[in-house]
Amino acid sequence: MPQQDLHAGGSPAAPAISAPPTANPPHTAVLWCNLGSPDAPTAGAVRTYLADFLGDPRVVEIPRALWLPILHGIILRVRPAKSAAKYASIWLKEGSPLKVWSARQARLLDDKLQASGHSVTVRDAMRYANPSITARLDALQAEGIERVLVLQAYPQYSATTTASVIDDISAWTRHQRRLPELRFVNQYHDDALYIEALAQSVEAYWQQQGRPDQLVMSFHGIPERNIRLGDPYQSQCLQTARLLAARLGLSDAQHRVTFQSRFGRARWLEPYTEPTLRALGASGTGRVDVMCPGFPADCLETLEEIAMEGREAFLHAGGKDFRYIPCLNDSPAWIDALAGIAERHLAGWDTRPRPQNRPR
Repeated sequence: MPQQDLHAGGSPAAPAISAPPTANPPHTAVLWCNLGSPDAPTAGAVRTYLADFLGDPRVVEIPRALWLPILHGIILRVRPAKSAAKYASIWLKEGSPLKVWSARQARLLDDKLQASGHSVTVRDAMRYANPSITARLDALQAEGIERVLVLQAYPQYSATTTASVIDDISAWTRHQRRLPELRFVNQYHDDALYIEALAQSVEAYWQQQGRPDQLVMSFHGIPERNIRLGDPYQSQCLQTARLLAARLGLSDAQHRVTFQSRFGRARWLEPYTEPTLRALGASGTGRVDVMCPGFPADCLETLEEIAMEGREAFLHAGGKDFRYIPCLNDSPAWIDALAGIAERHLAGWDTRPRPQNRPR
């Protein structure tokens, strides 16, 4: 019989504990989240996307028993074909503009943070459609990521957008045994770097194209009821507009704030963008420039709803000259702003480069 090793007191020896490996900084990721877009400009792809998007109770706050029959029985039968035609009108060779710009922003942010000495991984993700947030988190988990900063493409906080992303991530955490540390950037509507990036984009456009009679800042709308329930979105949009107008040196008479993309019969934030453009055209305004400060990347709502439909509304009403100022997209000032926001929220996490194992 093999003999058992005993201590002096006669008890079995405790198993040896190996020395811990050389400590490495926990690996960190930044998840750059945007709303999403259909995988293709087809009725089938749009139907799948809209079912996910409009089925989110954060987006449509109507009791499920009332809303879902309307969504699946009416809207998803009628709207996909019309929306697909709109998507086709702005589709790029590489795919959806929103996805193309978001992926490029993530790559440039990764490069910027790496150049600043941060060992981080930046990935883009979509709340609806692909690449999904949960798929990205699964992949980051498999890569050994231990810390995740969730940075969203929504400068102004709204439960319909910002909170929905947090909901999605929270649902993912319920199925994980070991969770990464998580941080969320909820808003940056008044961030100085963000305002500066917007101002530089406008100034660069005006330097080439001249100045308009009126600058319209169009933000995505939400139901007024959301504001009454405590959503800070409207006040944050107005604060962004005030800061940007001040930075550009515009008087109250030279700019206005509107809200676009109304859906359904409920009363949404006013004034609405398209009626405002028609009124400006009818009043004899010579030139109107429209920008969308709440959209960091060009998408259907900017390229089709504003640059196409908004233009038609203004000119048809009698306006003379309509200009659309593109979103921030991949402008260097915007990437600098993203990096600054990310660095501020990464503070306290060790993002030094991880030591490389050297052969003995």
